[in-house]
Amino acid sequence: MYEKLLLFIDTDGRKREPMRYGFTTGSCAAAAAKAAAYMLLTGKEKKEITIETPKGILYHAKICDPVRGETKVSCAVQKDGGDDPDVTTGALIYAAVSFQDGINAEDQSEHAQEKEPVIAIDGGSGVGRVTRPGLDQPVGNAAINHVPREMIEKEVCEVCVALDFHGALAVEISVPGGGELAKSTFNPRLGIVGGISILGTSGIVEPMSAQALLDTIRVELRQHRALGEQLVAVSPGNYGLDFMKRTYDYDLDRSVKCSNFIGQTIDMAVEYGFTHMLMTGHIGKLIKVSGGIMNTHSREADCRMELLAAAALMEDVQADLAKKILGCVTTEEALAFLKDAEKLEAVMRRVMEKICFYLNKRAAGKMEIECILYSNEFGELAASEHAHELLVSIKQQGLAIMKGEG
Repeated sequence: MYEKLLLFIDTDGRKREPMRYGFTTGSCAAAAAKAAAYMLLTGKEKKEITIETPKGILYHAKICDPVRGETKVSCAVQKDGGDDPDVTTGALIYAAVSFQDGINAEDQSEHAQEKEPVIAIDGGSGVGRVTRPGLDQPVGNAAINHVPREMIEKEVCEVCVALDFHGALAVEISVPGGGELAKSTFNPRLGIVGGISILGTSGIVEPMSAQALLDTIRVELRQHRALGEQLVAVSPGNYGLDFMKRTYDYDLDRSVKCSNFIGQTIDMAVEYGFTHMLMTGHIGKLIKVSGGIMNTHSREADCRMELLAAAALMEDVQADLAKKILGCVTTEEALAFLKDAEKLEAVMRRVMEKICFYLNKRAAGKMEIECILYSNEFGELAASEHAHELLVSIKQQGLAIMKGEG
């Protein structure tokens, strides 16, 4: 199997261990389909196959579990996620290639002389089906995105042309256990049912890449917009799920998960034409936004206590209290000190003002953003002026769309 290494340099100049690229489910499907087509049209076994990914990197794949018949051949390629593994790493991606009319290669070629081969692609067991608009594939299609479809067609056609076959082939991609794997992916949230998606735009998995998360955020936003939504709820994650459900009767699972990418999510929401965004989040994450930090990952910035202490000092807390806050490990611990000093409400109001300033500054007047800030221990800490009103509107929007679908 082809391996490509990435070399990273730490900020202190030391080299890190090289990291290995993996290959997408789309690359695995294309490789398996190419091998199956070759075995079907030649009657010969194939133990390895090579494809070229859209990135231009060659993928030398080992072929697993070949099952050969006169009118149908299936085989698999095992997914290798490289040094950025996900739930699909190790899964077997199967391709079954058959003559579309169930007749052999000679008969097909007699009926299709001088024509280009026709390749029909579908998903089988363990590959999801699209049930909602706004995704890469239309409703009803197998969740095999357009780039993997193009890869499969290209590789199978290459085999057909090389072997002078001009008939029609059916390719079915399946993933044993894909339905169970999908439970650990975003597919259930996106309305993709029954299995995983066959994905990949470059054909390779770049280690430690944030691109996959950003792509998922973009897909979710696009899907909400395709349903006609103009108001969108966004949260860094499901932290506080119980609180939001209990307090506001709102299921955080219905919001777009932006992870640490606050700023880029705002940019995408503006791009898709949303008019209003409600950001809900835990103090431990959103306190960073009060300092203008738009990527809240700890490796990008971690000044939670400094920002809390600064806000507290602006509300005239004693220097000793500010020092205690600076010495805290968690924001919940710092909030307890503010509560004891009867300064929690005032400090949180100030923090909320700064959060809203930077959120709306990023949107640059093209979208209005409201915010609800909470903690596990103290519940709602602060809400912007129209946040509760916007939350009601978002819930009503969701109900209207559900009625329309029904």
